[in-house]
Amino acid sequence: MYRFLLTPRWWGINIFVLLAIPFCVFMGSWQLSRFEDRVETHRAADEQAEVAKHETARPLDELLPVDKETSGRQVTATGRYGTQLLVPERKLDDRRGYYVLTLLRTDDGRSLPVVRGWLPGTADPAKAPAAPTGEVTVTGALQASETPGSNGVPSLGGLPEGQTGAISAASLINLVQDDLYDAWITLTEADSGMTAVPATAPNDTGLDLKAFQNLGYTGEWFVFAGFVLFMWFRLFRREVESVRDARLGLITEGGESAATGTPARDSGRQGEPV
Repeated sequence: MYRFLLTPRWWGINIFVLLAIPFCVFMGSWQLSRFEDRVETHRAADEQAEVAKHETARPLDELLPVDKETSGRQVTATGRYGTQLLVPERKLDDRRGYYVLTLLRTDDGRSLPVVRGWLPGTADPAKAPAAPTGEVTVTGALQASETPGSNGVPSLGGLPEGQTGAISAASLINLVQDDLYDAWITLTEADSGMTAVPATAPNDTGLDLKAFQNLGYTGEWFVFAGFVLFMWFRLFRREVESVRDARLGLITEGGESAATGTPARDSGRQGEPV
């Protein structure tokens, strides 16, 4: 009854199934491992952030360039405040507001973007406190340059003069003429009654949409594997039924129903889908 499995058609079907199912299982397992990696890096980032709160601040240059290991670490920098900008559409404790960002020109001639604090409401230069004058030493959490659309950074365009959508050298270079660090800090203690901005997790370390996309893809690949197996059993059952009906004389060798003369597929079977 099962000799049909040796026909070229079924050889092709069987080879496809034997290749498709392991491939789907492999891809599903890989997507699951990506999700588990993101969970692990998220946990590690949280632990690192907690440790960073209690460690002694180090000079800025010792922790550059910023990476996943140095992001969130406490640093100190000395210089004089210069250009001040506002960063709108930033939420803190689910409240809408904006950052007050001031460039700190250090002794080596480069400027470090410093988020001095957060204020509620719409970005308004008149409400943003002026930066201290003279030489200052600041302490804050080191952060990597932002990319619009990642880690909750909004993609803003057409902002008024004196505002920027992302805190990065690439974005700020169009607004100021300074030589900029490819990093920024958020002060541990905010200036002039503003609220301190907590350090954010480095890119690709949080349980963001990408992480849950990996989990969704995991389910999809295993569903695909199940669908391939289901279709094989469905085709196999129909082929067995055709062979059985042929042996019982219910269909002719040409595949027609012996009772009606119509193709067996069109005649149907009572109680069973064709």
